[in-house]
Amino acid sequence: MEMTLRWYGSKSDSVTLKQIRQIPGVTGVITTLYETAPGDLWSREEIHARKAEVNAAGLNLSGIESVNIHDSIKIGSPDRDKYIDNYIKTLEHLGEEDIHLVCYNFMPVFDWTRTELARVRPDGSTVLAYSQKAVDSIDPVKMFDSISSDSNGFVLPGWEPERMAKIKELFEMYKDVDEETLFANLKYFLEAIMPVCDKYDINMAIHPDDPAWSVFGLPRIIINLPNLQRMMKMVDNRHNGVTFCSGSYGTNPDNDLPGMIRALEGRIHFAHVRNLQHNFPGDFEESAHLSSDGSFDMYEIMKALYDIHFTGPIRPDHGRMIWDEVAMPGYGLYDRALGATYLNGLWEAIVKGEKCHAAK
Repeated sequence: MEMTLRWYGSKSDSVTLKQIRQIPGVTGVITTLYETAPGDLWSREEIHARKAEVNAAGLNLSGIESVNIHDSIKIGSPDRDKYIDNYIKTLEHLGEEDIHLVCYNFMPVFDWTRTELARVRPDGSTVLAYSQKAVDSIDPVKMFDSISSDSNGFVLPGWEPERMAKIKELFEMYKDVDEETLFANLKYFLEAIMPVCDKYDINMAIHPDDPAWSVFGLPRIIINLPNLQRMMKMVDNRHNGVTFCSGSYGTNPDNDLPGMIRALEGRIHFAHVRNLQHNFPGDFEESAHLSSDGSFDMYEIMKALYDIHFTGPIRPDHGRMIWDEVAMPGYGLYDRALGATYLNGLWEAIVKGEKCHAAK
């Protein structure tokens, strides 16, 4: 596996490539062209410039998160082919720049949902948190206003002000879209892009819906193992794969995270590994990566990835805000660096333990 960190670019991220390079064991970044809108065509020149910037810092550009999907593709509107053509051309440009991983999602309206961006934990750190009670009591149109004050002045991915300004329009667009429609539109999109993925060996790694259930009545389909298996079967191509995000699938305690990993052998192209604390049904908060700080057995998650011979990029995903850092919520330097080091330590222990076992 390769340990990486998500990086939004020098214009949008408080964390620098120089700082990332100094995290022990982190050799790559997962980045994006953050200023582009869903449906935009990414030029090869822009991609080349971003890759050159990353390489100049002594790091690999290990993948893209995200080339966002335009809503016309998700709802299946008559103009979707125009945006799919742009997506195909963007993939061509990525392939020409020797980039072979794209993480994306197929979530309606909200890319992810949290009701708090700075819940205070017992240790004084602040974290992203979710309360179903709060969701049930709020008008979704006002959702952006309820959390924007905690964004520390950063634009949150999937919660861009210009997108949230159209929230009523977005809900109207999705009013007739159910789970079956969303599956059908995902199939149409994947079938259209697989030829270019085959040509350039690009792994498409779909990110789970977060949280892993319907929010505000919107359909959610990438939520559990049966739905993932359906998605992979309907477009049975090794490039049609998964971003395994423990924090997203783990929002539902019924999801057996190590078991899911083992069942998805060969189709996990990217992994987000983080911990989560379940307080009671419908209420969770993100935690430090350490197993004892949350509800997940992080050793077992990493062991499952080792057991399926996972060789792709891993990132520690979100972190707490600690040590008075001011950054995009979830994406500061300090706790993600601690998380990367912890995960690397688990991996080293697993590798050495297996070698000792094999030698006996």
